[in-house]
Amino acid sequence: MVSAFSNAKKQIDSVAPILITDFPDRKRFRKAIELLKKPQKVLSTSLSLRMDNGRVRNFSAFRSQHNDARGPFKGGIRFHPQVSEDEVKALSVWMSIKTAVVGIPYGGAKGGVVVNPKELPVKEIEKLSKVYAEFLTPYIGPWKDVPAPDINTGAREMAWMLEAYEKKVGYHAPATFTGKPIELGGSLGREEATGQGGAYVLAQYLKTKKLKNGKTTMAIQGFGNVGYWFAKLASKGGYKVIAVSDSSGGVYDSKGLNIDKLVELKEKYGSFVNFPRIKNYELITNNELLGLKVDVLVPAALENAINKKNVKNIKAKVILEMANGPVTPEAEEVLLKRGVDILPDVLCNAGGVTVSYFEWVQNLHGYRWTKEKVNSELKVIMNEAFNSIYKTVK
Repeated sequence: MVSAFSNAKKQIDSVAPILITDFPDRKRFRKAIELLKKPQKVLSTSLSLRMDNGRVRNFSAFRSQHNDARGPFKGGIRFHPQVSEDEVKALSVWMSIKTAVVGIPYGGAKGGVVVNPKELPVKEIEKLSKVYAEFLTPYIGPWKDVPAPDINTGAREMAWMLEAYEKKVGYHAPATFTGKPIELGGSLGREEATGQGGAYVLAQYLKTKKLKNGKTTMAIQGFGNVGYWFAKLASKGGYKVIAVSDSSGGVYDSKGLNIDKLVELKEKYGSFVNFPRIKNYELITNNELLGLKVDVLVPAALENAINKKNVKNIKAKVILEMANGPVTPEAEEVLLKRGVDILPDVLCNAGGVTVSYFEWVQNLHGYRWTKEKVNSELKVIMNEAFNSIYKTVK
């Protein structure tokens, strides 16, 4: 099994020879590199929860706090059966880099619980969210660590966690969590922020290459919050989205998919593999989607999606990393040698944490931004970050 944390450390080592040219003090530089390769603190526990049937279940839970040199720790909380200490450590490293890339005053963190929330009733998910928040309470706060949603968590879970946190500390502290419901201090534009940020990055990339979006074909792996919003925005922006998938499989249409229609069908049938036969729509596997001949391939699910086993099948010209760590270092090396452009996750999916930052600022100062202001500020930050990176690698 590929270790995400090992991949994160390899990535840091791979750029060190380039970065060292800007640091006259080599000894201090090497010390800084070693600091970046390990979290400051990793929290782990077993959460005991009495289920609705009266039985007690234990759930492994983690929170990795990577580095707070630039500001409070910041990072999402995921509920997923594949959550591990190795994974949250890697994700916290990438969050530190991501917040630096877009220039917001945070360090990196990431947390998660080993659970498949699809197997639990809503009441038990609420209990689990609150128990996890109680465990985190001594270690989080507006100026310490600010959690947010991630895979299988959203505004609902953030509301439950904020409630548990405020009950524990005894005062109102909405800036402790971001990605909250609007009524509890959430920001307009937060739900689609990650997808919107990725859309801005892709538009800037195509602009530098003098390409037009109307002729650009695209396949998207993953149809959760990030994948859905990116697909919706890409389709609205004139890109031809010919394939999307969820964890069980996907759908393909060479003429382009109707994203809104897909959402309706998915809500009705639960998963793409359960879809009835639809004219022009072909059911495909995730591996088949990754191997499609498209201009842009968008991995928007879990890490290590493109690896040394399947990299030979990749036919896309550009990979837009909307998931965290979706391309392993070994696969990246192969793709770069083939001339494939890889737009990195620490830039492409930074829209979410950027709007989380906007939410945090609004909470701390009692502001309420319009959606237009949120998107306008997000576009400026994402475009500046892209231009800075493009100038560096050019």
